Amino acid sequence: MTEPGGPDALRYRRMPDPVPAPGEVLVRTRAIGVNYRDVYVRRGEYPAELPVPGLEGAGEVVAAGEGAEVAVGDRVAWAYGRASYAELVAVPADQCVPVPDGIDWQVAGGALLQGMTAHYLLESVYRPTPGDSILVHAGAGGMGQLLVQWAAARGAKVITTVSTDEKEKLAREAGAWHVLRYGDDLAEHIRELTGGEGVSAAYDGVGAATFESSLASLRPRGTLALFGSASGRVPPFDLQRLAELGSLFVTRPVLPHFVRTRAEVLWRANEVFSAISEDILRIRFGGTYALPDAAQAHRAIESRATAGSLVLLPT
Repeated sequence: MTEPGGPDALRYRRMPDPVPAPGEVLVRTRAIGVNYRDVYVRRGEYPAELPVPGLEGAGEVVAAGEGAEVAVGDRVAWAYGRASYAELVAVPADQCVPVPDGIDWQVAGGALLQGMTAHYLLESVYRPTPGDSILVHAGAGGMGQLLVQWAAARGAKVITTVSTDEKEKLAREAGAWHVLRYGDDLAEHIRELTGGEGVSAAYDGVGAATFESSLASLRPRGTLALFGSASGRVPPFDLQRLAELGSLFVTRPVLPHFVRTRAEVLWRANEVFSAISEDILRIRFGGTYALPDAAQAHRAIESRATAGSLVLLPT
């Protein structure tokens, strides 16, 4: 892409092969994750280094820069690289994680970013305890299904929101305790389900359209983790409201601040892969697209019609 815009800003072009700098490895991609953050970058809402978008992928190392402690031939994945919408990608070696045997390319390339996000939300932002009631918005999406599955496996009572009957079925299969539709009376329904108390935490990747409902659904001293803004950014609001609503906590976390060290990267990635191997997390894909069809994948994810993760497959 040469400038921000709609899906048609993504054009399949031939470019010079990247050369790994010191501390980087060159990877031939086998699967590339499509995430809503890529849409923000394409629209110009997030800064990005043009011309190639994309954060996540998996493949085989074909060359290594000086000082990179990853060997040629290694199977690796990454959740926070750059320029990943390509057949060859130069990735910082300290962001690469080994792909275990038994994890296929599609899962390795399309589940790590969302999986590590689910991990830091449930492990480092607010850690639900058994019996805790929590709210997860968009429980049938790729991110939502991971949060619902992992939280339910830890014993939390997960209330989630969806927009259709088909998505309700997916959320229930993921382990949701109750599935609700979006609407003005959402917080009222949640309080009824929790005996008037409200939920301990709300995990909200939707943003402007759900923020007020999320706040109104919390118990005193509850936590709102606003980890995305698919419906738009939340407008400024008076912090005094947090006291009036019950001394609430609100945070706007992003993955890079939770993978600041090599140890954190490996810890979170290994826990994601272990949960997948142990069938705690079941990865559902909402679509696979050839790399030249990246624009089509963006149209699908923006339409809100998808349920599950999306991946691009190099030709």
